[in-house]
Amino acid sequence: MPQPPLILPQAILFDMDGTLTQDTIDFELIRQDLGFGPEPILETIHRLSGEHRELCERKLLKWERHFADNSELNAGCLDLLDWLTARNISTALITRNTRSSVQTVLEKHGLQFEVQITREDGKFKPDPEPLWLACDRLGVKAADTWMVGDWKYDIEAGNAAGATSVWLSHGRSPRPFDAIPAITVRDLQELTTVLQDADRSARFSGAANIDDKEQA
Repeated sequence: MPQPPLILPQAILFDMDGTLTQDTIDFELIRQDLGFGPEPILETIHRLSGEHRELCERKLLKWERHFADNSELNAGCLDLLDWLTARNISTALITRNTRSSVQTVLEKHGLQFEVQITREDGKFKPDPEPLWLACDRLGVKAADTWMVGDWKYDIEAGNAAGATSVWLSHGRSPRPFDAIPAITVRDLQELTTVLQDADRSARFSGAANIDDKEQA
């Protein structure tokens, strides 16, 4: 059976590192510096207490500042955001990073988002709570949004929140995690093409409906 045409979202929720910016964060190097194993860094820190936790948090902040200062945008990022602005599609940034790192990246690259959700705002991906918080601030329903990210936390959070999850694969195959995205694109340029196709389909369908009414 043919797939139904995609419906343009009212808003797109973006991950930051590896999605809008190039995937240059060396998580293995950070884990080595913190003395951690392969488990997720934030979750491991949250299980610590006292001076050990404070030390690990300071080290992590140092690394995050370094990678934010040296961040580079993924190809097609500015064109995609410009296209969304022109179509009045709202945008939010949802990251496990800090507000300070987000501001560094936004100022360095001249980016703007209506809503920014960081780990200081409470729960973080893969929990769906930050997505619901972003939707509430944007005034949209999760079902009318797309969650775009390059890693499993983004897809897991999007699926749990009831959003349309979009995986930015960067050519990785097979998918290195179990969560199943609704849409897979190679890069931001392909995502722009998918959105443009959905926009054209909606415009064509609208024109067809008008013609049908005139002929009735």
